[in-house]
Amino acid sequence: MTAEGELIAGRYRLVSRIGRGSMGVVWQARDERLDRTVAVKQLVLDETVDAETAEQAVRRAIREGRVAARLRHPHAITVHDVVEHDGKPCLVLEYLPSRSLAALSAERGPLEPAYVAGIGRQVASALAAAHVEGIVHRDVTPGNVLITPDGTAKLADFGISRAVGEGTVTGGGVIAGTPAFLAPEVAGGGEAVFASDVFSLGATLYFAVEGAPPFGRDENPYALLQRAARGEVVPPRQAGPLTDVLSRMLRSEPHERPRMEEVEEALNAVAEGRPAPPPRDPTLLLPARRKPSRRLVFAGVGAVALLGIGGVVGSLLRGGDDTTAASGQPVSAVPPPAPASTSPTPDSGCVADYRVTNSWPNGYQVEVTVRADGGRGLTGWAVRWQLPSGESINNLWNGTLVREGGAVTVTNASYNAVVSPNGTTSFGFVAAMSGSAPGRPTVSCDAS
Repeated sequence: MTAEGELIAGRYRLVSRIGRGSMGVVWQARDERLDRTVAVKQLVLDETVDAETAEQAVRRAIREGRVAARLRHPHAITVHDVVEHDGKPCLVLEYLPSRSLAALSAERGPLEPAYVAGIGRQVASALAAAHVEGIVHRDVTPGNVLITPDGTAKLADFGISRAVGEGTVTGGGVIAGTPAFLAPEVAGGGEAVFASDVFSLGATLYFAVEGAPPFGRDENPYALLQRAARGEVVPPRQAGPLTDVLSRMLRSEPHERPRMEEVEEALNAVAEGRPAPPPRDPTLLLPARRKPSRRLVFAGVGAVALLGIGGVVGSLLRGGDDTTAASGQPVSAVPPPAPASTSPTPDSGCVADYRVTNSWPNGYQVEVTVRADGGRGLTGWAVRWQLPSGESINNLWNGTLVREGGAVTVTNASYNAVVSPNGTTSFGFVAAMSGSAPGRPTVSCDAS
């Protein structure tokens, strides 16, 4: 067992243990050759792991650590060296007195959107640089975002990153990453791509402003993975001006998400109190879904992210302790306007309640509840209203949108068409506005 004072690779003297992650131990150490303080992460495998799995983990850690060492960026923890000690790999990293975003959130609760956007733009800049180098991080989480006392953010733990074009060594159906922040395609057993990092960063920032992951919480990691694979995201309630960019980052299909450099631009705008730039490549709001397991469904409170087949490999040798505090402010939600709702027209069979759940300068979020009325169930429904002048719908979930001028019609999706007598379903959307407050349209609902 490695101990204080031990010399690693003839060069790195262990000073004190500063953390323990799911797969290893983190040490503060002294580089005796260059006379500097470093962090050393040593892989520690469970004794029950078979020899083949252990060998795969060692090879993966060495190779992928070397991949991460290619990146040099002011907002990424630098990998100085990759060495072996007692047959196990060690990553030698930049030592940064800091506190993780996870620890900060645990202490402060939900953080102010502008502050979170400022942290996010720094991390996005590091990920954009990694993507240029062909590196996918694969485990962007609040625990891997380190914040110094002066507010500088750095992304850590590129230990399970990989270069595009290189296969991963995670065999046997094992998924690398942290379940609550995995993109649906990864949680479902697919390969991580650049867009997967976009989703995970969105999930991380969502956690910071909402106080919980976008898939909710669940002690069962397999249940969490299943929800992640289905893309069931709980609607944000406290994200304010971050809502629109988060909704785009958290889209279920990878090709619908913005590129990381676009994310950086949008977060920079939010941090500075400016309107976020429009998407560079507009996409249809609800393109045909190829796989139901990957559709974006904003579920109710309590939804949780899911794991895939096999098991989950946590982030490599993540340190669990923090050394320095950073500042953050609780969020102050913008009180939404009063909701607008309508009574059913004669024999319409359904009632729609239109409710603004969140608003911010230049935008707002709406949830519409559809209820089967008159003791009869629904096999399909359509909600209609007139969009106020100067407003536009940017993102809609749990329905299909048709617009003709200012006339808006939202019909059911394939999975929420059937509503039992007196039962309900819902859809929602994020909209942009030019005025100071959202409009209050009159809505109608018809069975179809």
